[in-house]
Amino acid sequence: MDTFQLIILLLDATLRTSTPLILAALAGMFSERSGTINLALEGMMLGGAFSAAAIAFYVGSPWVGLLAAIATTIALSLLHGFACITHKGNQVVSGMAINILMSGLTALVGIALFAQGGKTPALDKGSRFQPITFPGADAVQDVPVLGLIYSELLSGHNILVYVAFLAVPAGWWVMYRTRFGLRLRAVGENPGAVDTAGIGVVAMRYRAVICSGVLVGMSGAYLSTAQGASFLQDMTAGKGYIALAAMVFGKWRPFPALAACLLFGFLDAAATRLQGVVLPGIGEVPVQLVQALPYILTVILLAGFIGRAIPPKALGRAYVKER
Repeated sequence: MDTFQLIILLLDATLRTSTPLILAALAGMFSERSGTINLALEGMMLGGAFSAAAIAFYVGSPWVGLLAAIATTIALSLLHGFACITHKGNQVVSGMAINILMSGLTALVGIALFAQGGKTPALDKGSRFQPITFPGADAVQDVPVLGLIYSELLSGHNILVYVAFLAVPAGWWVMYRTRFGLRLRAVGENPGAVDTAGIGVVAMRYRAVICSGVLVGMSGAYLSTAQGASFLQDMTAGKGYIALAAMVFGKWRPFPALAACLLFGFLDAAATRLQGVVLPGIGEVPVQLVQALPYILTVILLAGFIGRAIPPKALGRAYVKER
């Protein structure tokens, strides 16, 4: 296997590993642009992953599993909104409470339903999202350079991978080119002025957290019915927090957040490839160090090495209507 082929395979793995991060980062962006901190992404991803795997196992359809995941995460988003928007509770506490709740609840329900230590049974091919082969991909795979890029890098992913990357320009268009996006950003910056203009701040924030729920539900479903073939206890492994770091790294904007997710995905993919590799002057790379690279980078970025990231002015502040 030559160097170019190794690079293509690494980039191919990067696209797959970055997909759940992209969807979750966009979910966080919609919520936080409206002024609602969403630390619950980790727990929502867990809930979505479990619902998708469990329903797909019973029904035999990944699409029904995806709908179940989205329904679950929308319900969790509304719960978060009920605590933070309606009752003006602490948004950080509410998010962490959902994370803790779902970490325990998914394992408990999994044990009750399947008696497999919190796991769901393995899904067959009909219950999972399968790779999509582009027309002519097999015919051109031996063509130098372009053939490998088309057949290996672009083709062969499941539909949620393509949806995630299409969601980035779609999210940008919604956020910056629609009336809904303009109002959503205004609510996150100056809710008092928006309210004075006759736009419901509470309604806009609820709509934002629902959008967030849809996206993070797709992220969770990807983990258990596309990238994997079942739900495993705490299978998100901090991806919700990494997605939040990517969102902050991207300064709450879609395309910079995409770049951050690709960076994290690349490190995750490289971690698998570097295990057991002997580097000149270093020797064999410790497996633990390689696996910790994405989390180390998360800490570095959040420590302020990305320049000043200015959040929406009303982020984390409950809106109290003036009388």
